[in-house]
This record gives sequence, structure tokens and C-alpha cells, in this order.
Amino acid sequence: MSSSLFSLTDRVAVVSGAAQGLGQATALALAQAGSHLVLVDRNLTGAQQTAEKARENGIRAVCCQTDVANPAAIRELFDMVDREFGRVDFLGNIAGDGVLAQPEELTIEQLQHVLNNLVIGRFCMCQEAGKRMLAQGRGSIMNIGSLASSTALGRGHIAYSMAMGAVIQMTRELSTEWSYRGVRVNCVTPAQVVNPGLTARMEADPTLESRFLRGIPAGRLGVPQDIMGLAVLLASDASAWITGAIIPMDGGNMAMNAGGTPGHEQRPVQSFHQQNPPKP
Repeated sequence: MSSSLFSLTDRVAVVSGAAQGLGQATALALAQAGSHLVLVDRNLTGAQQTAEKARENGIRAVCCQTDVANPAAIRELFDMVDREFGRVDFLGNIAGDGVLAQPEELTIEQLQHVLNNLVIGRFCMCQEAGKRMLAQGRGSIMNIGSLASSTALGRGHIAYSMAMGAVIQMTRELSTEWSYRGVRVNCVTPAQVVNPGLTARMEADPTLESRFLRGIPAGRLGVPQDIMGLAVLLASDASAWITGAIIPMDGGNMAMNAGGTPGHEQRPVQSFHQQNPPKP
């Protein structure tokens, strides 16, 4: 198969959350495939460090310190993209804050904060990128959802799960509206991917990692690098007929029934009747 199918030479990608984690891994993968980059993050120093690594591939990379919960700031970001590049071919829509709180304790202000970050902000990013892609007749958007887009996590994730459920439906609606005009929109839904926040939570609760792993048949947590190939696929012509897709990146979590037993757990299985023998 020709490598040109996955080539992003001279294309322009906007990637939010580019200072670390999935955003940084996405940006570096796109740079390796030849794409120029606009790296977006509130952490400007982190975005600049990503840009330095990306430029080793001979591409242009510019950084913008943007709060993706602020629609006015997002519009300014895309005005800058217009000035610097005059086009946008791919959007990696990744950044956004969540809040952990029990449903009975979650404040309306906290809920609004999460919805502004993960729903309003993500829609505004799609809208601004989409306008430019529609004008040029082609483009691809990769929204990042979550396992929580489709299943309940508990542990205080209600605001996050509500928002991520909206991201899936936003993806489907945008794909339905835009695909015939050349703009593809897909959503990647990761399970637990190691990052500083998740690491801190696992350190605070020594049982958390093992609970996660019981639901992941592949036997390990995700790492940011797991998104690299998928990002290049969705940005490239190799995925020309993939749109409106909700793509799990979860080590098999969604495929496994909640009561399933991962194959790597070699433990004896007892039937219900063995556990609950009939009374004489």
C-alpha cells in the first residue's frame, strides 16, 4: 500500500490540548506525516515544547494560548489560522476540563463550567473549523469523547458523562449535515489513558487501577501514543469514507459485557447454581 495514502504533506491541522497527553501525541503524529500545525493550549509553554519537537519533522508549527471554553477566544484563534495559513484541513478537538462531584453535591456553576468546556467550546471549535472546511470543500474533524459518552462511570463523573454524551450526538449531527459537502466528522472514545490527573487519582486510591483493568481485556491502561495512528488515519485520505463514526480506543472495554471476564484473568469460573446450590 502506498504511503501517500496516509500523507499529510502541506496540510494544516489545528490541535487543542497540545501541551501534553492525547493532544501532544496527536500533534506529533500529524507532524511526522507532514502536516503543519496550530497548537492550542492554555499552557503556552507546554504547547511551545510540543512545537519544538514537531518542527524536527521540517513542518511549520505555531502556538496559540486559548481557553476553549471561551467562544470569543476560539474565533480569535481561527482568525490567526487564516492569517498564518489561509486554510485548515484537520481539527483535533481534544482540550476541555471536567469536574468530579457526586450528583447530589454538584453545583449548577460546576455543571455549566463542564458544559462550556466540553460541549459549547467543542461545538464552537467544530463550527469555526467547519466553516473554513466547507468553503474549501474538504476537511476532517476528530472529536475526543470518552468511554463515558456511552456508559456510566460513577465515581462522581455525572457532569463529565453528560457532556461527553453530547459530544457523540454533536459528532453524528455534524457528520450528517456536512459529509455531503466534503467535511467528515468522527469521534474517538478513549477508556482510561494515563495522564497526570489519572496518575494522581490512582495514587490516592490504590484499588483504582485494578478496578479499571478488570474492564479492559487488553490488560493495560491506555497511553497517549495509542492515538497516534488513529489520528493520522482520520486526518488522511485513507479514511475518506469514514464519517459519523464513534470509534472506541479502549483495549476492548466497550466490546466486553460489564459482567464479562477478561481472558488474561485466569481464575476459576463458577456457575450461578454452583454459587447458589438449590436447597434440599
